[in-house]
Amino acid sequence: MNQRAAVLCAAAVVVAGTVTAVPAAADPSHPASPARAAKLSWKSCGTTDQPKLQCASLKVPLDHAQPGGKQITLALSRVPHTAKTYQGPLLVNPGGPGGSGLRLAGFVASALPKAVAAQYDVIGFDPRGVGKSTPALNCKPGHFTPVRPDSVPSTEAIEQANLKRARSFAEACGKKYASVLPYIDTLSAVRDMDAIRAAVGARQLNYFGYSYGTYLGAVYAKLYPQRVRRLVLDSIVDPTGVWYEDNLTQDLAFNDRHRALMAWIAKYDKTYKLGGDPEQVETKWYAMRAALAKKPAGGKVGASELEDTFLPGGYYNGYWPHLAEAFAAYVNDKDDDPLVEAYENFAAVDASGDNGYSVYTSVQCRDASWPRDWDEWRTDNWSVYAKAPFMTWNNAWYNAPCAFWPTAPLGPVNLTNGDLPPVLLFQATNDAATPYEGGATVHALLRGSSLVVEEGGQNHGITLSGNACLDKHLATYLTDGTVPRGAAGMGGVDAVCKAQPDPKPLTTKVTSRTAHGSTLHGLLGFRG
Repeated sequence: MNQRAAVLCAAAVVVAGTVTAVPAAADPSHPASPARAAKLSWKSCGTTDQPKLQCASLKVPLDHAQPGGKQITLALSRVPHTAKTYQGPLLVNPGGPGGSGLRLAGFVASALPKAVAAQYDVIGFDPRGVGKSTPALNCKPGHFTPVRPDSVPSTEAIEQANLKRARSFAEACGKKYASVLPYIDTLSAVRDMDAIRAAVGARQLNYFGYSYGTYLGAVYAKLYPQRVRRLVLDSIVDPTGVWYEDNLTQDLAFNDRHRALMAWIAKYDKTYKLGGDPEQVETKWYAMRAALAKKPAGGKVGASELEDTFLPGGYYNGYWPHLAEAFAAYVNDKDDDPLVEAYENFAAVDASGDNGYSVYTSVQCRDASWPRDWDEWRTDNWSVYAKAPFMTWNNAWYNAPCAFWPTAPLGPVNLTNGDLPPVLLFQATNDAATPYEGGATVHALLRGSSLVVEEGGQNHGITLSGNACLDKHLATYLTDGTVPRGAAGMGGVDAVCKAQPDPKPLTTKVTSRTAHGSTLHGLLGFRG
């Protein structure tokens, strides 16, 4: 536990040195929702796999400082409670920013123990700008249409081509959504959450968020501590690095996860025949990347698309067998088709599409300051690339529109909070998208919170994914508010659960995306 203790001590230093004030727009006395709460009209919208799902829509102000001004619409979903004991609404969010939460409500309601889920109205929502909410942003349709320029700017021409793409995307957003972009941000989404609370007639809100959804929930708790009943944060964003520094930190963690995949493939050399030494396998992967940069597989999968395809393996190791098969087929059999199929099934940009990416950039670029001088990006990313080549430049270009964003940035919210009931935090030690330090930092920021760690856990989004130990803590908390409390010598950690074992190679070939990975990981927003 010494390493965790060191991380927690470091987090405490960060907290002590954090002087970032809550922005003026985040003043808790600021009007939270329209003076008169809207009534919701729930209608059945169930599907074969989620038959109990209901849907409704809610109008909220575009600008919550002007509740009588222009209105936008939020799409909501619900699985209503059935038990006599009713514990109120449980609002859920899958992260992103830009992830749709409509189907997450049905998943959470079905994945929790029946007796627990029955006590809540489990409510999902598409945050402003997302999915079925209106307006739904789509700044530049086809922005990720293959084949894109190589992500690694090894020549000035490649760098300029990528810069042109990033700048044109930012300009397209500004031109198309000039009146909307100033209000696509975390603070506005938090105001929307409180409008949902008011619309369902609840005095307090229960909240369960993954990834970016942890930042969303923690900001809600900062603005409305008295309205928080229970708060669960899984795979936790480091709020002291939003968003530029957090993305650089991600690059290092994703590189570690990619190397773990290479080691896993080497372990099963009899299956994949790519070599029994991880470095040998990694060399073949980068050789594949170089070959695709010259001749994209199927005219679709170039070097950048290959990175998109393998990036989800850093989120969830259940994808590893599928990625390994595509890798082996390309190298050993000179067969492009499995790699093209893997791109179509797994590429991270396909997880949320043009809409999700438009909201992702709009929120991240508005939430906090990003360097406007490209020389700073170039220096920082080449420095990180030297240590972590797998996705550094891919991630840089994904976020690069923020260097040219048309709206002025807000400031990050200082989440220090001692006014909450017990909060339950979940964090895997080897999470790439939200590295362990984020969970440790938020544990220190939220006084009285409880941190449950998945020791050796590699995945992003760890509850309701098959780990009975983690899920027991979650169910207990949602049942009666009880959280584990660690003993002396645990390094600030309150409970430890063992990670689930690595996957095994596939015994039969699976081509349907519906069979790829867990249901949860198909619902979570990528990148954060």
